[in-house]
Amino acid sequence: MQLSDLRESQKARVVRVGGNGALRRRILEMGIVRGTDVYVEKYAPLKDPMELIVKGYHISLRVEEAAQITVEDVR
Repeated sequence: MQLSDLRESQKARVVRVGGNGALRRRILEMGIVRGTDVYVEKYAPLKDPMELIVKGYHISLRVEEAAQITVEDVR
């Protein structure tokens, strides 16, 4: 599933970071790498962007950027 498919208060683990060039590099520099747990804190009122908690930091990503990240559900 894609990171953009998650609901608020859902947790997942990053399996793959897609994209290319500057976008992929920026996502990796924010700490969103394979094996990292990601928690969806909330969505903006119009569902874009989404706020994530990664390694204790709050990060905002556009939904189209989050669609480049493949995740697996963590129970």
